[in-house]
Amino acid sequence: MRMSVATKICALLCVFLLYGTPPILQAEKHSLYYIYTALSKPVNLPGVYEFTAMGLLDDTQIDYYNSKEQKKIPKQTWMKEKLQEDYWEKGTQSRKSKEQWFDLNIDILMKRMRHSESDLHVLQWRHGCEVEQQGSELSFSKGISEYAYDGENFIYFDIKESMWVTSVDEALPTKRKWDSVPILNQYTKGYLEKECVDWLNKFREYADEELKQGSPPDVHVFARKSTKTKLKLTCMATGFYPGDVMMTIRKYGTSLPEYEVESTGIRPNHDGSYQMRMSVEINKSEEAEYDCFVSHKSMKEPNITEWRQQETTTESLTASESAYTEEPVLDKESDGRGDVGKASDSSATMFIFSLSLIFHFILIF
Repeated sequence: MRMSVATKICALLCVFLLYGTPPILQAEKHSLYYIYTALSKPVNLPGVYEFTAMGLLDDTQIDYYNSKEQKKIPKQTWMKEKLQEDYWEKGTQSRKSKEQWFDLNIDILMKRMRHSESDLHVLQWRHGCEVEQQGSELSFSKGISEYAYDGENFIYFDIKESMWVTSVDEALPTKRKWDSVPILNQYTKGYLEKECVDWLNKFREYADEELKQGSPPDVHVFARKSTKTKLKLTCMATGFYPGDVMMTIRKYGTSLPEYEVESTGIRPNHDGSYQMRMSVEINKSEEAEYDCFVSHKSMKEPNITEWRQQETTTESLTASESAYTEEPVLDKESDGRGDVGKASDSSATMFIFSLSLIFHFILIF
């Protein structure tokens, strides 16, 4: 007996509804970027320097340099332990040379743009790479080397065509100059596609278990009187990594709809971890019916915390709650001193030198 087309379509639809679509494995993405920022003149603002540079692994800061301390320092414990002192010494010299380079070139651009020296201008450079990992297979995804002046795109490297691209008339002399040095473009392409990827992988291998496997959240719940008959319940999860987390406030085990709760969303902490906070206003008599449900990839099972045993306060924050800020807190820069791990890697020093090669070719804009 032959099945009609309509019957086949109906059968396929039933299978789809019963079993759903097959799961799609999402590729895991990782990135390594370096960002340099130079100001045309000093500004009297705390924490703002004429020149800063930083490295970011998966959007987490791993090293830092500014024109005041003039020292490249680790921003993650594993960077300090795994990379020997020679790496940081050579890195400091490299950052100092880049600081001089930026100081020279921002002056050149201001004159080319006919900008006044009395005004503040900014020159930035971002370069690095991204990879995709599916299972054990790792593949290059993206390479970026781009410059911005006063927050606007100035010139960038087209990795497919191995050439510099710009739509800004004042950047055309720079494009012609850099494209006239083939070895510069070859090195830029090679660094983005190979050397950057190698160091991204090496840094991830160096990263401690907290970075690789994730860090579970600390969960805290608080209750505060908002009126004589109302309570404001707040749930906070902090210290988790990576930043994907599921948090809901539940009543009788059922999640409240989004429009009934207030949420800060996921926010960064100063140490590279994340935090999130949710709250809801309820009738005081219903306090025992609510719980906070938090799930994270680093946890074997969800954390479920009830409010029934929590003390209620008339203060705006409980003492425990005030220990955690809703906004990320900036920590003071480490001086990079201390016992550096004995793990040696001579190629780390070579990386610093090879990364600086580009500046031997890019003398001026």
